[in-house]
Amino acid sequence: MADIKGSTGRAAALHRRAAATATAAATVLDDTRPIPADQRRQYELTDRLRRAAETLAPGWAGDALESLTPDVPSGDEVPAFVRVGTAGPLDDARFPALVPLPGTGHLVIDTDVRDQRVAGLLRAVLLRLLAASPAGSLLVRAVDGSAGTLRHVSAAAPVPVASGVSAPGVADVTSDPSVEGRAGGPPCDARSRPAADVPTAGQGVPASGKTTGGSGRASTGPSDGSGRAPAEPAGDPAGGPTGSGARVSPASSGGAGPVAERTSGTFAGFAPLADAGLLPPPATDSAGLRAVLSEAEQWVASGTARQRRHDRTMLLVIAALPVGVEPNDLARIEALARCGHQAGLHLVVAGWPPSAAGHPPPADATDTTRDGTPRSHATDPNSVSRDTVRTGAPALPYATEIAIRNAYALLGDPPGTSFAGPGAEPPTGLNAPVLVEEDPPVELVEAVCRRLARRVAAGAQLTLATLLPPADAPRWEASSATGLATVVGDADGRAVTLGLTELTPHWLISGRPGSGRADFLTNVLFGLAARYGPDEMLLHLVDLADSESFTEFLQTRRDRSWVPQVATAALAADREYVQALFGHLETELRRREEAGHRAGGQRFVELRQHRPLPRIVCVIDNVSLLFRDGRPGHRPGQRDRLGADLAGRLETLARAGRAYGIHLVLAGEGDLGLGAGAASRDSVLGQFPVRVALPGGGAVLEPTNDAAAGLAVGSAVVNTAGGLGGPRGATRGHERMVRFPDPLDDPAALAALRRDLWAARPAGSSPPVVFAGYARPVLGNDPCYRAAVGGRTRTPAALLGRAVDVSRTTVSVPLVPAAGRNLVVLGTGPESASLLSSAVRSVAAHHRSGSARFVVAALTRSAEDAAAALAAELATRHTVETVDLSGLLAVLDDDRPGYLVLFGADGPGGVPDGPLRALLRDGPPGGRHVLGWWRSASAFGALLDPEDGVGKVASVLVIDVPASQLTPIVGRSVQWSPRPGRALLWEGPDGPGTVLVPFAADGDGESA
Repeated sequence: MADIKGSTGRAAALHRRAAATATAAATVLDDTRPIPADQRRQYELTDRLRRAAETLAPGWAGDALESLTPDVPSGDEVPAFVRVGTAGPLDDARFPALVPLPGTGHLVIDTDVRDQRVAGLLRAVLLRLLAASPAGSLLVRAVDGSAGTLRHVSAAAPVPVASGVSAPGVADVTSDPSVEGRAGGPPCDARSRPAADVPTAGQGVPASGKTTGGSGRASTGPSDGSGRAPAEPAGDPAGGPTGSGARVSPASSGGAGPVAERTSGTFAGFAPLADAGLLPPPATDSAGLRAVLSEAEQWVASGTARQRRHDRTMLLVIAALPVGVEPNDLARIEALARCGHQAGLHLVVAGWPPSAAGHPPPADATDTTRDGTPRSHATDPNSVSRDTVRTGAPALPYATEIAIRNAYALLGDPPGTSFAGPGAEPPTGLNAPVLVEEDPPVELVEAVCRRLARRVAAGAQLTLATLLPPADAPRWEASSATGLATVVGDADGRAVTLGLTELTPHWLISGRPGSGRADFLTNVLFGLAARYGPDEMLLHLVDLADSESFTEFLQTRRDRSWVPQVATAALAADREYVQALFGHLETELRRREEAGHRAGGQRFVELRQHRPLPRIVCVIDNVSLLFRDGRPGHRPGQRDRLGADLAGRLETLARAGRAYGIHLVLAGEGDLGLGAGAASRDSVLGQFPVRVALPGGGAVLEPTNDAAAGLAVGSAVVNTAGGLGGPRGATRGHERMVRFPDPLDDPAALAALRRDLWAARPAGSSPPVVFAGYARPVLGNDPCYRAAVGGRTRTPAALLGRAVDVSRTTVSVPLVPAAGRNLVVLGTGPESASLLSSAVRSVAAHHRSGSARFVVAALTRSAEDAAAALAAELATRHTVETVDLSGLLAVLDDDRPGYLVLFGADGPGGVPDGPLRALLRDGPPGGRHVLGWWRSASAFGALLDPEDGVGKVASVLVIDVPASQLTPIVGRSVQWSPRPGRALLWEGPDGPGTVLVPFAADGDGESA
């Protein structure tokens, strides 16, 4: 029995000796590097790599941390590369070691943050990414299973180790003389000793050596090759050593002298970001890990990835896996790594593979290459990764690996590429040791985080003033010669400016109702008006819906100020109004083209050198209504004749206007009605490179561009490449997500701005011509009527209403001694009788008191009251006769000049066609005019001579008669859709007729 025990003891001792020797040998091999074949070439290559790093990762992403201060500005986007350390093929030949992360893949470290070097590296990488990115563009979610166990200390502050307990990563080999004093290899951080001690090419590391003072120097690197350092051992509560005096030298904190302990976890210095929503408190247990994984899965899931903000990137940092992690949790991490990089989710995982950390491998683990493709170990045993060989667990897909060694780290290949030359056998990686990033000073971390939090908070408090020039800046000093530009919103603390130039001449803006479309337009227009005076810019504003998009630019009853750049404005406009506006712009376009031709083919910029010429901006909201005829059977994409005409004119203006300072801004829902076929998209949409997608407005972007999905109200995607998208999750230079304020949050400030602009208007400026489609004009307020009452007109005329056009022209029918100078009103309801009454009143106003004779006949019972009221009013100034049917027959034979007013000319019994036809044809040259109302279009049509046509008989005012009933009267098809508050005046065979808003009945209508 004694012999058996003795043999067992000797075998155990030999085993311990062999294990210690193998560990020491592995450490020596890790620290030993081959001598470069050509050191001159190494210097040249290092210099090239250093310059490349400066280009790929400038500023916060790659500069040395000691050279950076909190006021160093962020970049324009989340950096594609980030520095993880310094690579040194030679002692004096070093370059920044960069890894691709955002937009490419993930970062994996084989040791978790219980190794202080890894904790410092994570904090450095996180600081770099946050500080280099625009405020708010990088969201961080963290997991720290080691929270509460770490202390952030400097290399000068030794960590006590209890008597009889080995320091982390130290093998019990001191009984072997061959490794006496070595105790686990070189110090954990080569930066805590002279540079000559750092293992470099051409230098070996002795197998044994003496530590200062004879005590063994412990390493925070692994002793078993697993890559994971155990938790910090317990020590004397007072902080001093209790036994052997062995000390551990953790990573330097980057500052001199003692550094405050971070007892609250790895990410304590980033606490200011919590309230800004950029880095909530990290999860510390398995339940918290699962919640973070669920949020990350929602970010990348096919059903919800479309709802994220495309210009935001999510970074999931796992500092240490918590206790209680199950195989399914690890499988979820692997699945996120496999697909997350395509959806703007990137992982930084410390302590992977999990088997090295004592966690079970993923339940469905499949070993993969770094580009995510599965490996087949049976057919190619040489393709197994280093991590798989070491632990049996798979590498994380699409990840760059960092393997922590005692004095340095090994940097693996990035996803999809290799640092090695062609033909190199795996495993490859960067062929130079890397000194990982030092832990940044606490003061720097906190200062940067406070700055980011302030910027995010400031972005959440946007006001219209933030989009305008400074209040003390001179008014209207900007020139529009080369274009217009204004700030449209804020993108993570940076103002985003959009221009109306020859390269970006026209905009499309889309958003569902309630998306803030009117707010966005108001911001843009006030921004332009604050920068460019009326001699530099003119505005034409149109809203086709019953909304109030542009009321803030116009006069009101309480405030008579207006924005002086606004030439015309239309609220609840008709399609015919836009048709007239396009005609007005086409006329101006031809005038500018002719001026350019006379000047030798000059365009707008050259013309501006010789003559004042403002740029013209036409803004149309709810533009999709242009292409709908309003009939119940209208189908999407279907266009009537008017809609087709408008589409053609729109295309003409879009193509030719850009060269002559005429710009279009079209806004509405969906595709704005412009996507009615491929030809339309190619011809019209191609002229609109600027696309602004508000919530629900993704249709103006390319079908593959989902950037606008899930936008919040008050935000928009601004795209300057015709809606072109890009890889999901990648930052796009031609696209920004902006936030914009609600200008009506402070109505007093908005009114003050309007009054300031109004006060600065040039002398003699006129207010804008406003067409309000929902309002009815009043005869008594009409300037032509007032001129008639004042005796300033010579030709009598029937005033009917205001034309649906840009200048709001008064529509009239002159009643001169000429054929066809009669007025016929066609309509079935009381509106027709009211319109006839106002027309007759206007005729009476053109005559001096007592100089005109009126005969009023009510031939239908429903019109008797209207006829009596009109006769009574006319009798106060003129001679009036009221007759019935029998009296009317006598009047038809009377040759005296006068006006015959017929209410219900096709009433029961009717007027004989012969005498009435003769009066319509022959009466006007002799001063006898008919002003009559017919309820039936066919009854009036029976009076017409087919050879003469309606133009030789009367001007026809149509109220509610459909176009099909007008065709027999006018001799051709008519583009007319009856609708409340509108009428069509047809005066002859030429032209489409004039759509007008009739004068309102007494007591109704607008006041001005």
